[in-house]
Amino acid sequence: MSAVTCRDVHRRFKDVTALDGVSLEIEPRQIFGLLGPNGSGKTTLLNQLQGLDHPTSGTVEVLGLDPVRQRDQLATRMGSQLQESTTIPRLTVAEVLTTFASFYDHTRDIDDLLAELGLTSKAGSRIERLSGGQRQRVFIALALLHDPELLFLDELTSAVDPQARLAIWDVLRGLRDQGRTIVITTHSMAEAAALCDRIAIIDAGRIIAEGTLAELIGRHTNGTVLRLETETPPTPELLQDIDQVTSVTLDGGVLVVTGSGQFTPVVMARLAAAGIEVTAMGLTEPTLEDVFLTLTGRAMREGE
Repeated sequence: MSAVTCRDVHRRFKDVTALDGVSLEIEPRQIFGLLGPNGSGKTTLLNQLQGLDHPTSGTVEVLGLDPVRQRDQLATRMGSQLQESTTIPRLTVAEVLTTFASFYDHTRDIDDLLAELGLTSKAGSRIERLSGGQRQRVFIALALLHDPELLFLDELTSAVDPQARLAIWDVLRGLRDQGRTIVITTHSMAEAAALCDRIAIIDAGRIIAEGTLAELIGRHTNGTVLRLETETPPTPELLQDIDQVTSVTLDGGVLVVTGSGQFTPVVMARLAAAGIEVTAMGLTEPTLEDVFLTLTGRAMREGE
């Protein structure tokens, strides 16, 4: 059974269409990223999945249940990231966790949770004195108090430094490896590429592509570009029958080979066998930025 299923979900606010026919399947035990610029519909979709809002039309199922009508049944099975204003800044980390633990019938051991998230040394520190990355780890701890199988995290690392971001990624990978499903929203292509098992690109309220990083790049870019300078430029026909090569051209005496997979060693071996010496080489790998540009006709800047 899928952890999350959306079928033709629309959400309209007066004259604004925030979600426009979203259909999505999220399988269990993975980190799934909703990637898109600010205002694309990511948070609106996350609110639908958490039962905080209902679709204008279409259906949403989370762990086989309706997240609005059956939210009480889901409450113990899913965890959500709290916002900064939800915590009390002058309380210590341990006090905040103890306070929120009182809301549940059954919770994890707080000391174990602090250790898992690298917060043991900060148990007696006030929330207001923590770094941005440490506060975000506290929010993850709060979401994990009742040991949920599904986590929803909205722009978790958008305001933290690079070192803290890497530490949070390690935490999330560990939670995934324990068997949890994690759904994140992000506008960072670097984060989506480094962290997520599968990615859905959302723009203007629509899912415009979904898959693994490799699948997205394979479907929506021209592939890896290899540029070679040689003593004697070969004819393109020398390389065109290589399975993974999709195009071979000459650009001002530079041999430009486009393809997928590990085609570079095959190209180099073919040139060597023909007695052609390579004097310079450059390799350009396609990225999520290229995927977004192909799909939308515009670049998506970090922080957009």
